[in-house]
Amino acid sequence: MKLYNTLTRTVEEFTPREAGKVKMYTCGPTVYNFAHIGNLRTYLMEDVLEKTLRYIGYDVRRVMNITDIGHLSSDADTGEDKMLLGARREHKTVLELAQYYTDAFFADCAALNIKKSDVVQPATGCVEDFIEVIASLMEKGFAYKAGGNIYFDTSKVKQYHKFFNFKEDDLEVGVREGVDEDENKRNKNDFVLWFTKSKFEDQALKWESPWGVGYPGWHIECSCIAMKYLGEYVDIHCGGIDNVFPHHTNEIAQSEAFLGHEWCRYWFHVLHLNTAGGKMSKSKGNIIYADDLVNMFGVDAVRYFLLHEMPYDNDGNLTWELVCERTNSDLANVLGNLVNRTVSMSNKYFSGVVTGTGVTEAVDQDLKAVAAACRDKVAEKMASLRVADAITEIFALFKRCNKYIDETMPWALAKDEEKKP
Repeated sequence: MKLYNTLTRTVEEFTPREAGKVKMYTCGPTVYNFAHIGNLRTYLMEDVLEKTLRYIGYDVRRVMNITDIGHLSSDADTGEDKMLLGARREHKTVLELAQYYTDAFFADCAALNIKKSDVVQPATGCVEDFIEVIASLMEKGFAYKAGGNIYFDTSKVKQYHKFFNFKEDDLEVGVREGVDEDENKRNKNDFVLWFTKSKFEDQALKWESPWGVGYPGWHIECSCIAMKYLGEYVDIHCGGIDNVFPHHTNEIAQSEAFLGHEWCRYWFHVLHLNTAGGKMSKSKGNIIYADDLVNMFGVDAVRYFLLHEMPYDNDGNLTWELVCERTNSDLANVLGNLVNRTVSMSNKYFSGVVTGTGVTEAVDQDLKAVAAACRDKVAEKMASLRVADAITEIFALFKRCNKYIDETMPWALAKDEEKKP
């Protein structure tokens, strides 16, 4: 299989470290609110990736975290914990909120036929693991204490910006406007590994640590959970393109500093889903939820639209009008027409059971050849995860099948009983 690797920005032949086995990690949701269809598009593409790897013979072990602590409203370690904000909004405890939206997330995944990861680990269950790794980074000189918090020192790694060749001075603080620089940091891109009570006195969840009572930063959880369940190496790390910087950049820095060697070779990122109002996001208020789409169009139509209209390495555009158009033209007209005609003819002329009839006319052989060619073309497209192109080939076959019915069985369309076989 060939994949576009965000780390190298090239399409590469995928080769796992251990023959026949794939260790796959997925950045899971921060469970403070419902996931929108833009979020779920990422998990849908990761689902297709995993299932394709399994189909071609790999033994895949996939791990996903659930962020129920530590993810602040700014990616630059400022603002309030999203979980705490959600708990206040809904008058729940943080753990009640986390459970509610974790259940909602997996209900959405089930509605979209997205397979659940082999391991799903909430961050709150691995705090001791986080403390152990942070202590090791302190001991090795990759972390320091300042203002009561523990920071990772990005100046100590050979190459911090592994995804892109940024210059330090060209980068803004964090990735969002209106973010104030943390004066405790030695370097602009240093990030928090552990917050103590000096950060937020009213933080809901706190743990004892060698550095004081506090809670872990967001970035440390994925590294530790991946190492806990997959070992020292990950073959494919997945996530949305938003995670490239700083989250995945920080994951690489801290993981390789702790391990002392390369951590993950292949990075699989799904790009943005846009609406008429731009990139879909909760802050913009232009979100569309999965259950609304599924209730209106059905799960097959939603999966078809997301997979066919938007390759994972391109931004996608979603409007109600476009979904309606594709549902009517492709699913209702092409596929629906084929299914309805085939079932109707089978029931009317063959009592619902069609057995081999040994047809050998030229038009029959032509259709068989088209079907065989389609199979080969789909396999070729899926070998590089070109899902949209593979679906296009399948629907070309459906169109040819409709044409075949027109060519060979006009009596079925005209209901001409005299020409009944």
